[in-house]
Amino acid sequence: MSARGGSPTIVDVAREAGVSIKTVSRVLNHEPGVHESTREQVLKVVEALRYRPKQSARSLAGGRSFLIGLLYYDPSAAFVGSVQQGATVRCRELGYHLVVESLHNDAPDLRQQIDRMVMALRPDGMILTPPLCDNPEVLSALRESGTPCVLMSPERDLRGVPSVRMDDVHAAEEITNLLLSLGHQRIAFIKGPADQSASGMRYQGFVNALRAHGLEPDPELLQQGAFTFESGRDAAHQLLSRRQRPTAVFASNDDMALGVLAAAQRLGLSVPGELSVAGFDDSPTAALVWPPLTTVRQPVAEMARAAVEMLVSVQRPDMAALVEDELHKVLPHELVVRDSTRAR
Repeated sequence: MSARGGSPTIVDVAREAGVSIKTVSRVLNHEPGVHESTREQVLKVVEALRYRPKQSARSLAGGRSFLIGLLYYDPSAAFVGSVQQGATVRCRELGYHLVVESLHNDAPDLRQQIDRMVMALRPDGMILTPPLCDNPEVLSALRESGTPCVLMSPERDLRGVPSVRMDDVHAAEEITNLLLSLGHQRIAFIKGPADQSASGMRYQGFVNALRAHGLEPDPELLQQGAFTFESGRDAAHQLLSRRQRPTAVFASNDDMALGVLAAAQRLGLSVPGELSVAGFDDSPTAALVWPPLTTVRQPVAEMARAAVEMLVSVQRPDMAALVEDELHKVLPHELVVRDSTRAR
């Protein structure tokens, strides 16, 4: 407690830790130039005194709001939920608050919405998820307002703009290679929406794997989806109603793969006995359905955490010294093999 009997202040923290107020401020704002042992001592005192800096004072002192915005437009609730979870936890750990906003990628007043949002919140940075991370209007509005941003899973990296992603092409190749190794050659593919960059990358990985085995994608085994359960179910009904059915279906996200499982059940087809099914994302439901879904574990929460860390780092003076390659992170994925796939 403060010597005055009220809540502890930064002066109390500095006195107990035996450092200057400026050093305490540097530690709390995650700035460089503080010895690690000193940083640990300050944080120990902060915890012992239960000191919590006032948000308004921090903002006025450093010209920062300590708010990070997360902008999304995605039909997959599982993806958005994982992004929010990862970003929220890391923001809390770093002393920031997360503000989540849903924006329609094709809204006629999209730029005005962003301008109003930036003016009202004054965020220290924005995390952009697909397809907003590839929208020139969004990027232009944030650049002109001077708001730093990190792109999650963009179609391509932009010079000077931090990004974090996984290798969607390679991951899709791994799933397709698994199905091929199990003896499947009539493999159907359900595409994601055209405005999502991951859709094209995952289809490219599917094609790459087929061609590496001397095969070409069969137009009759391709269906357009929308990353939703309903679109996967409808696409599967089209594929599984053919006289020559596929022996395996690779849906380019888990929501659509769950729709395939539902369609197979309605048509009386056993999975994986008569049909192998694979998805992409490893959403929470993937392990709960029957049979559990073979899929790719996309490190969504980890990417969101990394995005927050990159935005916080942008505030630091030494960030300018980073080379271009250090601005673009690729996190590892994992192939998760479960009971929805088996040898033909």
